[in-house]
Amino acid sequence: MDGATQLVGVIGWPIEHSLSPAMHNAVLEELGLNWCYVPLLVRPTAVAEAIRGVTALGFRGINVTVPHKQAVMGELDEIAPGAAAVGAVNTVVIDGDAGGTHLAGHNTDVPGFITSLRARGYKPAPDDRAVVVGAGGAARAVVYALLTAGIGEVVILNRTLERAQRLIVDLTVIGTGTGRLKALPLQPAALVAVSQEAQLLVNATTVGMWPSVADSIWPADVPLPGGLVVYDLVYNPLETRLLRQARCSGAQPLDGLDMLARQGALALALWLEEALDVDGATALMRDVCERALGSRA
Repeated sequence: MDGATQLVGVIGWPIEHSLSPAMHNAVLEELGLNWCYVPLLVRPTAVAEAIRGVTALGFRGINVTVPHKQAVMGELDEIAPGAAAVGAVNTVVIDGDAGGTHLAGHNTDVPGFITSLRARGYKPAPDDRAVVVGAGGAARAVVYALLTAGIGEVVILNRTLERAQRLIVDLTVIGTGTGRLKALPLQPAALVAVSQEAQLLVNATTVGMWPSVADSIWPADVPLPGGLVVYDLVYNPLETRLLRQARCSGAQPLDGLDMLARQGALALALWLEEALDVDGATALMRDVCERALGSRA
Protein backbone atom coordinates (compact mmCIF):
# COMPACT_ATOMS: atom_id res chain seq x y z
CA MET A 1 0.00 0.00 0.00
CA ASP A 2 1.08 3.56 -0.67
CA GLY A 3 -0.38 7.02 -1.05
CA ALA A 4 -1.97 6.08 -4.38
CA THR A 5 -3.67 2.89 -3.15
CA GLN A 6 -7.43 2.86 -3.79
CA LEU A 7 -9.33 1.48 -0.80
CA VAL A 8 -12.47 -0.64 -0.80
CA GLY A 9 -13.75 -2.85 1.98
CA VAL A 10 -16.55 -4.44 3.95
CA ILE A 11 -18.41 -3.33 7.08
CA GLY A 12 -20.05 -5.75 9.48
CA TRP A 13 -20.46 -6.83 13.12
CA PRO A 14 -18.66 -9.20 13.59
CA ILE A 15 -16.27 -9.15 10.63
CA GLU A 16 -13.28 -11.36 11.47
CA HIS A 17 -14.89 -14.40 9.86
CA SER A 18 -15.35 -12.70 6.47
CA LEU A 19 -13.77 -14.31 3.41
CA SER A 20 -14.30 -11.15 1.35
CA PRO A 21 -10.86 -9.56 1.93
CA ALA A 22 -9.03 -12.68 0.79
CA MET A 23 -11.14 -13.24 -2.32
CA HIS A 24 -11.27 -9.58 -3.41
CA ASN A 25 -7.58 -8.94 -2.87
CA ALA A 26 -6.71 -12.04 -4.89
CA VAL A 27 -8.61 -10.68 -7.91
CA LEU A 28 -7.22 -7.15 -7.47
CA GLU A 29 -3.71 -8.58 -7.42
CA GLU A 30 -4.47 -10.70 -10.49
CA LEU A 31 -5.65 -7.56 -12.30
CA GLY A 32 -2.46 -5.72 -11.32
CA LEU A 33 -4.35 -2.90 -9.60
CA ASN A 34 -3.04 -0.77 -6.76
CA TRP A 35 -6.20 -1.39 -4.74
CA CYS A 36 -6.68 -2.88 -1.30
CA TYR A 37 -9.82 -4.40 0.25
CA VAL A 38 -10.02 -4.10 4.04
CA PRO A 39 -12.40 -5.47 6.70
CA LEU A 40 -13.98 -2.82 8.92
CA LEU A 41 -15.61 -3.70 12.25
CA VAL A 42 -18.59 -1.36 12.67
CA ARG A 43 -20.91 -1.40 15.67
CA PRO A 44 -24.65 -1.42 14.87
CA THR A 45 -24.93 2.03 16.44
CA ALA A 46 -22.15 3.51 14.29
CA VAL A 47 -23.29 2.84 10.70
CA ALA A 48 -23.87 6.51 9.83
CA GLU A 49 -20.47 7.51 11.20
CA ALA A 50 -18.80 4.65 9.31
CA ILE A 51 -20.34 5.72 6.01
CA ARG A 52 -19.16 9.29 6.56
CA GLY A 53 -15.74 7.93 7.46
CA VAL A 54 -15.17 5.77 4.38
CA THR A 55 -16.45 8.61 2.19
CA ALA A 56 -14.03 11.09 3.79
CA LEU A 57 -11.15 8.63 3.43
CA GLY A 58 -11.69 8.31 -0.31
CA PHE A 59 -12.98 4.73 -0.45
CA ARG A 60 -14.30 3.73 -3.87
CA GLY A 61 -16.95 1.55 -2.24
CA ILE A 62 -17.81 -0.96 0.44
CA ASN A 63 -19.61 -4.22 0.85
CA VAL A 64 -22.17 -4.39 3.65
CA THR A 65 -22.80 -7.55 5.63
CA VAL A 66 -24.94 -8.45 8.64
CA PRO A 67 -26.38 -6.70 10.53
CA HIS A 68 -26.05 -3.47 8.50
CA LYS A 69 -27.76 -4.25 5.18
CA GLN A 70 -30.94 -2.41 6.08
CA ALA A 71 -29.49 0.31 8.31
CA VAL A 72 -27.10 1.53 5.63
CA MET A 73 -29.94 2.38 3.24
CA GLY A 74 -30.82 5.57 5.10
CA GLU A 75 -27.31 6.92 4.56
CA LEU A 76 -27.31 6.67 0.75
CA ASP A 77 -28.20 9.11 -2.04
CA GLU A 78 -29.57 6.47 -4.40
CA ILE A 79 -30.77 2.88 -4.11
CA ALA A 80 -30.92 0.62 -7.16
CA PRO A 81 -34.36 -0.90 -7.92
CA GLY A 82 -33.34 -4.44 -7.01
CA ALA A 83 -31.94 -3.36 -3.65
CA ALA A 84 -35.06 -1.27 -2.95
CA ALA A 85 -37.31 -4.22 -3.78
CA VAL A 86 -35.38 -6.58 -1.53
CA GLY A 87 -35.04 -3.99 1.22
CA ALA A 88 -31.31 -4.58 1.67
CA VAL A 89 -28.04 -3.17 0.31
CA ASN A 90 -24.86 -5.23 0.23
CA THR A 91 -22.74 -3.00 -2.04
CA VAL A 92 -22.18 0.75 -1.97
CA VAL A 93 -20.51 2.64 -4.83
CA ILE A 94 -18.94 5.95 -3.80
CA ASP A 95 -18.42 8.57 -6.51
CA GLY A 96 -16.47 11.56 -5.29
CA ASP A 97 -15.12 14.68 -6.96
CA ALA A 98 -14.58 18.35 -6.19
CA GLY A 99 -18.33 18.89 -6.31
CA GLY A 100 -19.11 16.36 -3.58
CA THR A 101 -19.90 12.68 -3.30
CA HIS A 102 -22.69 10.40 -4.42
CA LEU A 103 -23.41 7.10 -2.68
CA ALA A 104 -25.38 4.44 -4.55
CA GLY A 105 -26.63 1.23 -2.96
CA HIS A 106 -26.93 -2.06 -4.82
CA ASN A 107 -27.77 -5.67 -4.00
CA THR A 108 -25.47 -8.08 -5.83
CA ASP A 109 -26.91 -11.03 -3.87
CA VAL A 110 -29.87 -11.04 -6.27
CA PRO A 111 -27.93 -11.50 -9.55
CA GLY A 112 -25.28 -13.48 -7.67
CA PHE A 113 -27.84 -16.09 -6.64
CA ILE A 114 -29.72 -16.45 -9.91
CA THR A 115 -26.55 -16.42 -12.05
CA SER A 116 -25.03 -19.06 -9.82
CA LEU A 117 -28.17 -21.18 -10.04
CA ARG A 118 -28.28 -21.02 -13.83
CA ALA A 119 -24.54 -21.67 -14.17
CA ARG A 120 -25.01 -24.87 -12.19
CA GLY A 121 -27.76 -26.20 -14.42
CA TYR A 122 -31.11 -25.04 -13.03
CA LYS A 123 -33.23 -22.48 -14.87
CA PRO A 124 -36.48 -21.34 -13.19
CA ALA A 125 -39.58 -22.07 -15.27
CA PRO A 126 -43.19 -20.83 -15.10
CA ASP A 127 -44.42 -24.28 -14.04
CA ASP A 128 -41.83 -24.70 -11.29
CA ARG A 129 -42.20 -24.36 -7.55
CA ALA A 130 -39.41 -23.25 -5.25
CA VAL A 131 -39.40 -23.73 -1.49
CA VAL A 132 -37.38 -21.14 0.43
CA VAL A 133 -36.65 -21.60 4.13
CA GLY A 134 -36.08 -18.32 5.93
CA ALA A 135 -37.40 -14.78 5.63
CA GLY A 136 -34.39 -12.61 6.40
CA GLY A 137 -32.22 -10.55 4.05
CA ALA A 138 -30.78 -13.55 2.22
CA ALA A 139 -34.23 -15.07 1.73
CA ARG A 140 -35.57 -11.79 0.39
CA ALA A 141 -32.82 -11.70 -2.24
CA VAL A 142 -33.48 -15.31 -3.22
CA VAL A 143 -37.26 -14.91 -3.48
CA TYR A 144 -36.99 -11.70 -5.51
CA ALA A 145 -34.41 -13.28 -7.82
CA LEU A 146 -36.59 -16.32 -8.45
CA LEU A 147 -39.71 -14.25 -9.12
CA THR A 148 -37.96 -11.92 -11.56
CA ALA A 149 -36.43 -14.95 -13.28
CA GLY A 150 -39.95 -16.19 -14.03
CA ILE A 151 -40.55 -19.05 -11.61
CA GLY A 152 -44.19 -20.01 -11.15
CA GLU A 153 -44.50 -20.22 -7.36
CA VAL A 154 -42.40 -19.64 -4.26
CA VAL A 155 -43.39 -21.08 -0.90
CA ILE A 156 -41.67 -19.41 2.04
CA LEU A 157 -41.36 -21.25 5.34
CA ASN A 158 -40.15 -19.45 8.45
CA ARG A 159 -40.22 -20.08 12.17
CA THR A 160 -42.01 -16.75 12.60
CA LEU A 161 -44.89 -16.88 10.13
CA GLU A 162 -45.51 -13.12 10.38
CA ARG A 163 -42.04 -12.38 9.01
CA ALA A 164 -42.66 -14.55 5.95
CA GLN A 165 -46.02 -12.87 5.46
CA ARG A 166 -44.34 -9.45 5.65
CA LEU A 167 -41.95 -10.49 2.89
CA ILE A 168 -44.93 -11.40 0.72
CA VAL A 169 -46.66 -8.10 1.43
CA ASP A 170 -43.52 -6.13 0.59
CA LEU A 171 -43.03 -7.89 -2.75
CA THR A 172 -46.72 -7.75 -3.61
CA VAL A 173 -46.81 -3.99 -3.01
CA ILE A 174 -44.19 -3.47 -5.72
CA GLY A 175 -46.02 -5.86 -8.05
CA THR A 176 -43.38 -8.60 -8.08
CA GLY A 177 -44.97 -11.39 -6.09
CA THR A 178 -48.65 -11.01 -6.89
CA GLY A 179 -50.34 -14.42 -6.80
CA ARG A 180 -47.09 -16.40 -6.79
CA LEU A 181 -46.13 -16.38 -3.13
CA LYS A 182 -47.29 -18.45 -0.18
CA ALA A 183 -46.17 -18.43 3.48
CA LEU A 184 -46.16 -21.34 5.93
CA PRO A 185 -44.80 -21.84 9.43
CA LEU A 186 -41.54 -23.82 9.39
CA GLN A 187 -42.47 -27.26 10.65
CA PRO A 188 -40.92 -30.56 9.48
CA ALA A 189 -44.18 -32.01 8.17
CA ALA A 190 -45.04 -28.85 6.24
CA LEU A 191 -41.54 -28.65 4.72
CA VAL A 192 -41.64 -32.26 3.58
CA ALA A 193 -45.15 -31.95 2.15
CA VAL A 194 -44.59 -28.77 0.16
CA SER A 195 -41.25 -30.02 -1.20
CA GLN A 196 -42.77 -33.11 -2.81
CA GLU A 197 -44.09 -31.06 -5.74
CA ALA A 198 -41.15 -28.64 -5.87
CA GLN A 199 -38.16 -28.44 -8.20
CA LEU A 200 -35.95 -26.30 -5.95
CA LEU A 201 -35.32 -26.09 -2.19
CA VAL A 202 -33.22 -23.22 -0.83
CA ASN A 203 -31.96 -22.95 2.73
CA ALA A 204 -31.62 -19.20 3.33
CA THR A 205 -31.05 -19.56 7.08
CA THR A 206 -27.89 -20.16 9.09
CA VAL A 207 -29.02 -23.65 10.16
CA GLY A 208 -26.13 -26.04 9.63
CA MET A 209 -23.45 -23.34 9.68
CA TRP A 210 -20.25 -23.96 11.63
CA PRO A 211 -20.04 -24.71 14.52
CA SER A 212 -23.59 -26.20 14.52
CA VAL A 213 -22.70 -28.59 11.70
CA ALA A 214 -25.01 -31.38 12.93
CA ASP A 215 -28.13 -29.27 12.35
CA SER A 216 -30.37 -29.37 9.27
CA ILE A 217 -33.67 -27.88 8.20
CA TRP A 218 -34.71 -31.31 6.85
CA PRO A 219 -35.87 -34.09 9.21
CA ALA A 220 -33.35 -36.92 9.66
CA ASP A 221 -35.73 -39.80 8.99
CA VAL A 222 -37.20 -38.59 5.67
CA PRO A 223 -35.39 -38.79 2.31
CA LEU A 224 -35.48 -35.71 0.10
CA PRO A 225 -37.29 -36.04 -3.24
CA GLY A 226 -34.81 -37.46 -5.73
CA GLY A 227 -35.45 -34.88 -8.45
CA LEU A 228 -35.02 -31.86 -6.17
CA VAL A 229 -32.27 -29.26 -6.56
CA VAL A 230 -31.14 -28.41 -3.02
CA TYR A 231 -29.28 -25.10 -2.66
CA ASP A 232 -27.82 -24.33 0.77
CA LEU A 233 -26.62 -20.73 1.09
CA VAL A 234 -24.40 -21.85 3.98
CA TYR A 235 -20.81 -22.28 2.77
CA ASN A 236 -19.01 -23.12 6.02
CA PRO A 237 -18.88 -26.10 5.96
CA LEU A 238 -18.99 -26.52 2.18
CA GLU A 239 -20.99 -29.73 2.54
CA THR A 240 -23.61 -29.13 5.19
CA ARG A 241 -25.72 -31.87 6.69
CA LEU A 242 -28.58 -30.79 4.42
CA LEU A 243 -26.39 -31.27 1.35
CA ARG A 244 -25.26 -34.69 2.57
CA GLN A 245 -28.92 -35.62 3.00
CA ALA A 246 -29.61 -34.43 -0.54
CA ARG A 247 -26.71 -36.37 -2.01
CA CYS A 248 -27.71 -39.55 -0.19
CA SER A 249 -31.31 -39.17 -1.43
CA GLY A 250 -30.34 -38.70 -5.08
CA ALA A 251 -31.18 -34.99 -5.06
CA GLN A 252 -28.77 -32.40 -6.53
CA PRO A 253 -26.78 -30.60 -3.81
CA LEU A 254 -25.46 -27.05 -4.41
CA ASP A 255 -23.30 -25.25 -1.84
CA GLY A 256 -23.45 -21.53 -1.09
CA LEU A 257 -19.87 -20.63 -1.97
CA ASP A 258 -20.59 -19.92 -5.63
CA MET A 259 -23.17 -17.27 -4.69
CA LEU A 260 -20.68 -15.66 -2.29
CA ALA A 261 -18.03 -15.52 -4.99
CA ARG A 262 -20.38 -14.26 -7.72
CA GLN A 263 -21.87 -11.47 -5.65
CA GLY A 264 -18.33 -10.41 -4.79
CA ALA A 265 -17.26 -10.38 -8.44
CA LEU A 266 -20.34 -8.35 -9.36
CA ALA A 267 -19.57 -5.82 -6.60
CA LEU A 268 -16.04 -5.46 -7.91
CA ALA A 269 -17.37 -4.85 -11.41
CA LEU A 270 -19.51 -1.98 -10.06
CA TRP A 271 -16.51 -0.34 -8.39
CA LEU A 272 -14.20 -0.74 -11.37
CA GLU A 273 -16.70 0.72 -13.85
CA GLU A 274 -15.04 -1.28 -16.60
CA ALA A 275 -15.40 -4.66 -18.24
CA LEU A 276 -14.59 -7.45 -15.81
CA ASP A 277 -14.52 -11.16 -16.56
CA VAL A 278 -17.09 -11.96 -13.88
CA ASP A 279 -16.91 -15.71 -14.49
CA GLY A 280 -13.13 -15.65 -14.22
CA ALA A 281 -13.21 -13.50 -11.10
CA THR A 282 -15.84 -15.80 -9.59
CA ALA A 283 -13.68 -18.87 -10.23
CA LEU A 284 -10.64 -17.26 -8.62
CA MET A 285 -12.67 -16.02 -5.64
CA ARG A 286 -14.17 -19.46 -5.12
CA ASP A 287 -10.75 -21.10 -5.26
CA VAL A 288 -9.37 -18.65 -2.69
CA CYS A 289 -12.36 -19.26 -0.40
CA GLU A 290 -12.05 -23.03 -0.65
CA ARG A 291 -8.40 -22.83 0.38
CA ALA A 292 -9.25 -20.44 3.23
CA LEU A 293 -12.00 -22.70 4.51
CA GLY A 294 -9.69 -25.69 4.26
CA SER A 295 -7.03 -23.97 6.34
CA ARG A 296 -9.60 -22.89 8.93
CA ALA A 297 -10.89 -26.45 9.22
